[in-house]
Amino acid sequence: MRITIVKDYDEMSKKAAEIISKQIRTKPDSVLGFATGGTPIGTYKELVRMHKEEGLDFSRITTFNLDEYYGLGPDHPQSYHYFMFSNLFNHVNIDPKRVHIPDGLAKDVEAFCKKYEEEIKKAGGIDLQLLGIGRDGHIAFNEPGSSLTSRTRLVALAEETIKDNARFFEKEEDVPRFAITMGCGTIMEAKKILLLANGEAKSDAVAAFIEGPITSQITASILQMHPDVTVIIDEAAASKLKRKEYYKHVDRLFRDLEKKT
Repeated sequence: MRITIVKDYDEMSKKAAEIISKQIRTKPDSVLGFATGGTPIGTYKELVRMHKEEGLDFSRITTFNLDEYYGLGPDHPQSYHYFMFSNLFNHVNIDPKRVHIPDGLAKDVEAFCKKYEEEIKKAGGIDLQLLGIGRDGHIAFNEPGSSLTSRTRLVALAEETIKDNARFFEKEEDVPRFAITMGCGTIMEAKKILLLANGEAKSDAVAAFIEGPITSQITASILQMHPDVTVIIDEAAASKLKRKEYYKHVDRLFRDLEKKT
């Protein structure tokens, strides 16, 4: 796990976009896993800029989103389908047929989840998965207590997640209580993982998943077992890391090495 600690949200977003753009330029038909929420918005804005000003080509990539609220259709302003098209897909040359987002209105949820897993495998697996992290240490909607080998499925949202997401709705009562989400096991099969976190509110979760034990109570902690994870966090999110200076030292060494190669 490589930890990169940056000054602020803007720097985090630009570094994340650089990693994603490098993946696309190196492998134009990459399969990318995308996340929603407030954290990746800056990254998506930078990717849009790269497309418009630097010719970053999205025409051959395939995408899979982590999750979707159960009960919300694609046209609902708070659906993750709406989010992705508003913040990224409508502004780049992506082929809509290559976009995969869980169906929040699926009538047979179990069958849909099975098909979603099959579609990921059919595409060759996810090359790079973008993640955020919840204040309780969850990734996607794998709430505390989720199986660390879980697959795409319907989940009930924790009270803390509902409260955190209420800022996107008119009132807390409007937040869906269920979601369809990729499981921890599904996420772990991605070839590379990029996790972003910013702000002091995420500092406990960041310290727990990086330096704490691997536990289903902090589902992000399973990432300690993945062979290729990059974590980009700002100073505030890194504030409770015990080995912060060590991570900065290691990151500097790798950056110096990369300049020489």
